[in-house]
Amino acid sequence: MKINGNSIRIGNLIEHQGKLWVAVKTQHVQPGKGGAYMQVELKNLVDGGKMNERFRSSEQVERVYLDEFPYQYLYAEGNDLVFMDQATFEQITLSKDFVGDSAAFLQDGMIVDVSSHEGKPLSVKLPDTVVLTIQEAEPVVKGQTASSSYKPAILENGLRVMVPPHIESGMRIVVNTDDATYVERAKD
Repeated sequence: MKINGNSIRIGNLIEHQGKLWVAVKTQHVQPGKGGAYMQVELKNLVDGGKMNERFRSSEQVERVYLDEFPYQYLYAEGNDLVFMDQATFEQITLSKDFVGDSAAFLQDGMIVDVSSHEGKPLSVKLPDTVVLTIQEAEPVVKGQTASSSYKPAILENGLRVMVPPHIESGMRIVVNTDDATYVERAKD
Protein backbone atom coordinates (compact mmCIF):
# COMPACT_ATOMS: atom_id res chain seq x y z
CA MET A 1 0.00 0.00 0.00
CA LYS A 2 1.44 3.37 -1.05
CA ILE A 3 1.29 6.30 1.37
CA ASN A 4 2.59 9.83 0.93
CA GLY A 5 5.80 10.92 2.71
CA ASN A 6 4.01 13.13 5.26
CA SER A 7 1.88 10.19 6.46
CA ILE A 8 4.81 8.22 7.93
CA ARG A 9 4.38 7.66 11.67
CA ILE A 10 6.58 6.08 14.35
CA GLY A 11 6.38 2.29 14.11
CA ASN A 12 5.37 2.23 10.43
CA LEU A 13 7.18 -0.34 8.31
CA ILE A 14 8.19 0.88 4.89
CA GLU A 15 10.09 -0.44 1.90
CA HIS A 16 12.73 2.10 0.84
CA GLN A 17 15.75 1.62 -1.43
CA GLY A 18 14.88 -2.06 -1.74
CA LYS A 19 15.09 -2.72 2.03
CA LEU A 20 12.64 -2.98 4.92
CA TRP A 21 12.73 -0.16 7.48
CA VAL A 22 10.83 0.78 10.62
CA ALA A 23 10.27 4.48 11.44
CA VAL A 24 11.93 5.18 14.80
CA LYS A 25 11.55 8.98 14.95
CA THR A 26 9.58 11.41 12.82
CA GLN A 27 9.59 15.19 12.71
CA HIS A 28 7.50 17.41 10.47
CA VAL A 29 9.67 20.30 9.22
CA GLN A 30 8.33 23.43 7.57
CA PRO A 31 11.26 25.62 6.51
CA GLY A 32 10.85 29.32 5.69
CA LYS A 33 11.69 28.65 2.07
CA GLY A 34 10.60 25.61 0.12
CA GLY A 35 8.05 22.93 0.81
CA ALA A 36 7.44 21.08 4.05
CA TYR A 37 8.88 17.62 4.55
CA MET A 38 8.95 14.78 7.05
CA GLN A 39 12.38 14.05 8.61
CA VAL A 40 12.36 10.34 9.46
CA GLU A 41 14.92 8.21 11.30
CA LEU A 42 14.73 4.69 9.90
CA LYS A 43 16.07 1.41 11.32
CA ASN A 44 16.78 -1.51 9.01
CA LEU A 45 14.76 -4.58 10.04
CA VAL A 46 17.37 -7.03 8.76
CA ASP A 47 20.76 -5.69 9.87
CA GLY A 48 19.75 -3.01 12.43
CA GLY A 49 21.47 -0.16 10.55
CA LYS A 50 20.02 3.34 10.81
CA MET A 51 19.60 6.22 8.40
CA ASN A 52 17.88 9.61 8.28
CA GLU A 53 15.73 10.42 5.28
CA ARG A 54 13.59 13.36 4.15
CA PHE A 55 10.24 12.60 2.58
CA ARG A 56 8.24 15.32 0.82
CA SER A 57 4.45 15.12 0.71
CA SER A 58 4.61 14.52 -3.05
CA GLU A 59 6.74 11.36 -2.57
CA GLN A 60 5.04 7.99 -2.35
CA VAL A 61 6.49 5.20 -0.18
CA GLU A 62 5.42 1.57 0.10
CA ARG A 63 3.98 0.75 3.52
CA VAL A 64 4.64 -2.87 4.51
CA TYR A 65 2.63 -5.14 6.78
CA LEU A 66 4.28 -8.16 8.36
CA ASP A 67 2.66 -11.55 8.57
CA GLU A 68 2.68 -12.94 12.12
CA PHE A 69 2.01 -16.62 12.72
CA PRO A 70 2.17 -18.85 15.80
CA TYR A 71 4.95 -21.45 15.66
CA GLN A 72 5.74 -24.21 18.14
CA TYR A 73 9.36 -24.64 19.24
CA LEU A 74 10.35 -28.27 18.66
CA TYR A 75 14.07 -28.76 19.36
CA ALA A 76 17.62 -27.46 18.99
CA GLU A 77 20.03 -29.08 16.56
CA GLY A 78 23.54 -27.69 17.02
CA ASN A 79 23.33 -23.93 16.39
CA ASP A 80 19.89 -24.26 14.76
CA LEU A 81 16.40 -24.12 16.27
CA VAL A 82 13.48 -25.93 14.66
CA PHE A 83 9.95 -24.47 14.77
CA MET A 84 6.64 -25.81 13.38
CA ASP A 85 3.85 -23.69 11.90
CA GLN A 86 0.71 -24.32 13.98
CA ALA A 87 -1.60 -24.14 10.92
CA THR A 88 0.30 -25.92 8.14
CA PHE A 89 2.65 -28.10 10.25
CA GLU A 90 5.59 -26.98 8.05
CA GLN A 91 8.91 -26.80 9.88
CA ILE A 92 11.40 -23.94 9.64
CA THR A 93 14.96 -23.81 10.94
CA LEU A 94 16.38 -20.58 12.38
CA SER A 95 19.83 -20.00 13.86
CA LYS A 96 20.27 -19.21 17.56
CA ASP A 97 21.92 -15.92 16.50
CA PHE A 98 18.74 -14.95 14.62
CA VAL A 99 16.59 -15.53 17.72
CA GLY A 100 19.13 -13.72 19.93
CA ASP A 101 19.58 -13.85 23.70
CA SER A 102 15.98 -14.91 24.24
CA ALA A 103 16.82 -18.34 22.73
CA ALA A 104 17.91 -19.40 26.24
CA PHE A 105 14.26 -19.18 27.35
CA LEU A 106 12.88 -21.54 24.68
CA GLN A 107 11.19 -24.62 26.12
CA ASP A 108 9.92 -27.71 24.28
CA GLY A 109 6.44 -27.10 22.94
CA MET A 110 6.54 -23.31 23.59
CA ILE A 111 4.37 -21.24 21.22
CA VAL A 112 6.18 -18.20 19.75
CA ASP A 113 5.12 -15.59 17.18
CA VAL A 114 7.26 -15.44 14.03
CA SER A 115 6.97 -12.23 12.00
CA SER A 116 7.78 -12.56 8.33
CA HIS A 117 7.63 -10.59 5.09
CA GLU A 118 7.01 -12.43 1.83
CA GLY A 119 7.82 -15.74 3.54
CA LYS A 120 11.15 -14.57 4.98
CA PRO A 121 11.23 -14.65 8.82
CA LEU A 122 12.29 -11.31 10.37
CA SER A 123 11.80 -11.80 14.11
CA VAL A 124 10.72 -14.26 16.80
CA LYS A 125 8.67 -13.06 19.78
CA LEU A 126 8.58 -15.26 22.88
CA PRO A 127 5.88 -15.08 25.56
CA ASP A 128 6.46 -12.19 28.00
CA THR A 129 7.27 -14.56 30.88
CA VAL A 130 8.39 -18.17 31.42
CA VAL A 131 8.44 -20.41 34.48
CA LEU A 132 11.86 -21.86 35.34
CA THR A 133 13.35 -23.83 38.25
CA ILE A 134 16.18 -22.46 40.41
CA GLN A 135 19.18 -24.81 40.16
CA GLU A 136 21.42 -22.96 42.58
CA ALA A 137 20.82 -20.08 45.00
CA GLU A 138 23.08 -18.61 47.64
CA PRO A 139 21.88 -19.04 51.21
CA VAL A 140 20.34 -16.09 53.01
CA VAL A 141 22.78 -14.16 55.20
CA LYS A 142 21.22 -13.44 58.59
CA GLY A 143 20.35 -9.78 59.00
CA GLN A 144 20.10 -9.09 55.26
CA THR A 145 16.36 -9.66 55.11
CA ALA A 146 15.51 -6.20 56.50
CA SER A 147 16.61 -4.43 53.32
CA SER A 148 15.26 -5.27 49.89
CA SER A 149 18.48 -6.93 48.80
CA TYR A 150 18.56 -9.49 46.03
CA LYS A 151 20.90 -12.45 45.68
CA PRO A 152 22.19 -14.20 42.55
CA ALA A 153 20.66 -17.51 41.47
CA ILE A 154 21.28 -19.86 38.54
CA LEU A 155 18.29 -21.11 36.54
CA GLU A 156 17.83 -24.53 34.94
CA ASN A 157 18.82 -23.00 31.56
CA GLY A 158 22.14 -21.72 33.00
CA LEU A 159 21.20 -18.03 33.18
CA ARG A 160 21.92 -15.95 36.27
CA VAL A 161 19.15 -13.80 37.74
CA MET A 162 18.82 -11.75 40.90
CA VAL A 163 16.11 -13.08 43.22
CA PRO A 164 14.72 -12.06 46.64
CA PRO A 165 16.30 -13.67 49.72
CA HIS A 166 13.35 -16.07 50.35
CA ILE A 167 13.89 -17.89 47.01
CA GLU A 168 15.82 -21.16 47.37
CA SER A 169 17.15 -23.95 45.13
CA GLY A 170 14.41 -26.11 43.63
CA MET A 171 11.75 -23.37 43.65
CA ARG A 172 10.00 -22.40 40.44
CA ILE A 173 9.93 -18.71 39.52
CA VAL A 174 8.47 -16.52 36.76
CA VAL A 175 11.12 -14.74 34.67
CA ASN A 176 10.65 -11.84 32.21
CA THR A 177 11.99 -12.97 28.79
CA ASP A 178 12.81 -9.42 27.61
CA ASP A 179 15.38 -8.55 30.28
CA ALA A 180 15.88 -11.83 32.21
CA THR A 181 14.58 -10.45 35.51
CA TYR A 182 12.69 -12.10 38.37
CA VAL A 183 8.94 -11.36 38.34
CA GLU A 184 7.44 -13.55 41.08
CA ARG A 185 7.38 -17.01 42.61
CA ALA A 186 5.47 -19.43 40.38
CA LYS A 187 2.09 -20.63 41.59
CA ASP A 188 2.23 -24.42 41.64
